[in-house]
Amino acid sequence: MEATRNYFFSDVGVMLGRSMRHIFRSMDTIITVTLTPIAMMLLFVYVFGGALGAGTGNYVNYMMPGIWLMAIASGIAYTSYRLFVDVRGGVFERFHSMPISGSAALWGHVFTSLVSNAISLLVIILVALLMGFRSSAGMLNWLAVAGILALFTLSLTWVAVIAGLKAQSVDGAGAFAYPLIFLPFISSAFVPTDSMPAAVRVFAENQPVTAIVDTIRALLSEQPVGSDIWIALAWCLGILVVAYFFAMRAYRRRAA
Repeated sequence: MEATRNYFFSDVGVMLGRSMRHIFRSMDTIITVTLTPIAMMLLFVYVFGGALGAGTGNYVNYMMPGIWLMAIASGIAYTSYRLFVDVRGGVFERFHSMPISGSAALWGHVFTSLVSNAISLLVIILVALLMGFRSSAGMLNWLAVAGILALFTLSLTWVAVIAGLKAQSVDGAGAFAYPLIFLPFISSAFVPTDSMPAAVRVFAENQPVTAIVDTIRALLSEQPVGSDIWIALAWCLGILVVAYFFAMRAYRRRAA
């Protein structure tokens, strides 16, 4: 059992290195993922900020959690694409003929998503600092924010794995991410939900992005998080468990 576990982690490490080399050889992936959120920041702060940011204090601070979630939703689309290319190119079949752990290739893509999205978020934070983003949060609060973002990334990455395994075309592999990218617009990410029509407000206040955004915003400003953090964690863990189950089932069917 110990030997099997050690082989699994070493195999995942090899697959992670393989996927990361692909990313560093084609940096346009990270550049594309970061450019759109940065452009959104510039647009919302310097064009719409005067109207949207009324009553929110520093609008860069207010919108940052939503920008991060948009960047993650955009980034996981590339995970689906890379997985689709591996599957269609017969790479998985070659892996199955080798003495490596069965799901190591999947986990390699998943951990690559975590690393590449973390790099994108760091770039976005650096640009946001130039635009006036500031936080009084201490180390523990920042660690909590990092943990929530990592859990959110992991949850959506397993959704991307399902799309990558089951898609019938390159366009189909990434198309699932578009609703996720725009979901923050119907949440508290950019404007308070109180300003929305009743029907829209009900949806906005009961979808996962609002709870996650409100939790991160409270942590960054050292405000009480209340029940939002438990709702956010419940959403992330629920999505993760369901997506992992269906992703592994799709993988086993393809490997059979």
